Amino acid sequence: MKVVRSLMQVFVERIAGIDIGKAEVTCCVRIPDPGRAGRRKQTIRTYTTMTAQLWRLADWLTEQQDTRVVMEGTSDYWKPVFYLLEAAGFEVWLVNAHQVKGVPGRRKTDAIDAAWLAQIGECELVSPSFVPPPPIRRLRDLTRYRTVLVREHTREVQRLEKLWEDAGIKLSVVASSIVGVSGRAMLSALVAGQRDPLVLADLAKGKLKRKRADLIEALTGRFEEHHAFLCQQMLTHLDQLEPRPPRWKSVSTSNWNPTGRNWPNWTASTASPTPPPPA
Repeated sequence: MKVVRSLMQVFVERIAGIDIGKAEVTCCVRIPDPGRAGRRKQTIRTYTTMTAQLWRLADWLTEQQDTRVVMEGTSDYWKPVFYLLEAAGFEVWLVNAHQVKGVPGRRKTDAIDAAWLAQIGECELVSPSFVPPPPIRRLRDLTRYRTVLVREHTREVQRLEKLWEDAGIKLSVVASSIVGVSGRAMLSALVAGQRDPLVLADLAKGKLKRKRADLIEALTGRFEEHHAFLCQQMLTHLDQLEPRPPRWKSVSTSNWNPTGRNWPNWTASTASPTPPPPA
């Protein structure tokens, strides 16, 4: 515990600053010193980032009657700490690392960083970054991951087209998509061992049937066994990456609940009970 004098106007009497790392967090609590007017009492503690320890941190902050917690957005390590304290009922500020840089040349330790976060938070020298509410966070996780899958699907199609170019197969010149119904049928036949351009051209569907002569020329190449092996691996990967719209839609809809407040069901052995949802 340390007693310090505040040289700036304090807007938040009871506040905590947390320096976050991968394995542990350092928390600095600043509250008024009951024995000396105008002084601030500063206490620093360290906890691991395990959920049970974070609940102990939340319990300690509750005992100190802190109303605001300030933390820096460090990689993704801030998320479990932020979400747990948010669920526990604290006003949590996530601040930009660029805005909270201290004076150049000062010593930099976890304790000093935590105290600095508490100081700039109590004097409101920074503004919190926007963190969306839980329903939007869940929806964002789903949409971002689906975006990754779609981009990877596109890259895999491009790899497949390069493989066809290496084999002298020019299907992409004739067909608008090499992974459409007709393209997949021809790919599967090539992988299965069929090399006759006439037979492959007969697998065309829809409007592509009208381009049979062009298809015969495009499908004449030197498709070898190693091309077939690579092609099969790429097709399998494409099947795994293929979006499933009905499934994604149902999951996205179930996670989009802007009117409800569904707190995460945190569990801890003996650290703290699961907090009840707000009224």
